[in-house]
Amino acid sequence: MAVSGFEGFEKRLELEFSCHDPVFGIGLREVDFNSLEQVLHLVQCTVVSALGNQHFDSYVLSESSLFVYPTKIIIKTCGTTQLLKSVQPFIHLARTLNLHIVALRYTRGSFIFPQAQPHPHTSFHEEVVYLEDNIPANLCYRKASVIPSKLTSHSWHVFSAALVEYSDDILYTVEVCMTDLDQTLARKFFRHPNDGKNGDSAGREMTEATGINRINPNAQICDFAFDPCGYSMNAIDGDRYSTIHVTPEDGFSYASFECVGSVYDGDIADMVKKAVKVFCPGTVSVATTSASNEMCMRIKNAVEQLGIKCRSWSMDEFPAAGTVVFQTFTSRRNRI
Repeated sequence: MAVSGFEGFEKRLELEFSCHDPVFGIGLREVDFNSLEQVLHLVQCTVVSALGNQHFDSYVLSESSLFVYPTKIIIKTCGTTQLLKSVQPFIHLARTLNLHIVALRYTRGSFIFPQAQPHPHTSFHEEVVYLEDNIPANLCYRKASVIPSKLTSHSWHVFSAALVEYSDDILYTVEVCMTDLDQTLARKFFRHPNDGKNGDSAGREMTEATGINRINPNAQICDFAFDPCGYSMNAIDGDRYSTIHVTPEDGFSYASFECVGSVYDGDIADMVKKAVKVFCPGTVSVATTSASNEMCMRIKNAVEQLGIKCRSWSMDEFPAAGTVVFQTFTSRRNRI
């Protein structure tokens, strides 16, 4: 393991809002681009590409992704970004549109280089204290927890808060984190020196060469390749998104895949399997939020079909988010 390198593990923040006005237009999508950029400046990232449809707007960032729905914001950032510094500004921007926060969820894995993280991300305790100090008191259904696994370097950190207790939703979130990527596959995310391409065209080539475009053939993809290496993409399919981010350097290689599923879907487990197959990682973790036990089992079985063994299955209940299940897997070359 490298002593220091780029931190692939993302921090993820989801903010939900409501409006008493039954006719509020496009809600948060009315926020102008300059205002979004000001918030991202505080986080220490910028927009490199964007794609939207009638349901939401998606932005590929210099460090991961941002999704803006009429009443919801999802932002995930990697590296040494200061993600939680976006909480208060986003709440303020929403208030200018007569939208009020009703729920918040913060999740992340275990950093590869925790000592490199700046305030307020130097520890999960510090993150929780910062969140407690920066969200309204009426988000009273709160819980912070670290969900463990048998892999000592992999645990799942969750903080959730809401105005009312969670009730069953048709949607759920799947967050996949992969380390120790197959070196041959990881090399596909390096650009050739002086290739004469911009980030968009180089990203499009990587999407096709790696089979990422086949994970969900129905989706529109917004992709970007960084120089000299690294890759990000957002995919939009109706009102759902999926996203992939890759840090391919040997010694601290990392890739993530995230998607939203519905109780009416039958292909999410297959999408997870296809995403993991792109990277053939030594270690995989899968966190599912608000999903059924049956769906978690389907994902487990799908990943194990790739010859990657489930090593641990842990779960916790959150009053503002429902059930979170955290599974870890290792390949034959990386057994515990």
